This record gives sequence, C-alpha cells and structure tokens, in this order.
Amino acid sequence: MLAAHPLPDDWMLIAGVIDTTTNYVEHPEVVAERIEIAARVTGDPHRVLAGTDCGFDTSAGLGQVAAEVVWEKLRALRDGAALASKRLF
Repeated sequence: MLAAHPLPDDWMLIAGVIDTTTNYVEHPEVVAERIEIAARVTGDPHRVLAGTDCGFDTSAGLGQVAAEVVWEKLRALRDGAALASKRLF
C-alpha cells in the first residue's frame, strides 16, 4: 500500500514489527526482516522506526502477555533493530 501511496515527505513510519497479543517471541532475524521491508517500501531507512503493533495491555488489564515475555519481545525488537541497522546503513 505504501508503494502505491507514498508517505508525505515530512512523515515517518513506525512499523509494528512485534505482536503484542501473543506469548510467542519473535526471532531478531524476523524483526530485522520486517524493518528492512518497511525501509524498502518507504525508500529511506531514516524514515522508519521499529515499534510494537499496539500496546501490551490492549485488553484493558487482562494481561494476555506474561510480563517476562514482554521483556523478551522488547529484547528481540532491540536486537532485530540492531541487525537491520547494520544492513541498511
């Protein structure tokens, strides 16, 4: 969709590269690949920020994702962003 409708020049894309609704921890390589796809589509890796696809408490306090898994997911986000940065810059 972004390829057909590019971002305005003064916008950035915050790509949701980890799922906040499951206890599955994404591998950093998967996170990196998702970031790299977003960078290709926007045409400029400087305009891409990696983030979560939503908040970790999206069901008003139901606590679907275990706290220790949240931290593992955030580590995967950090590590994947580092991999993507090495490849893109």
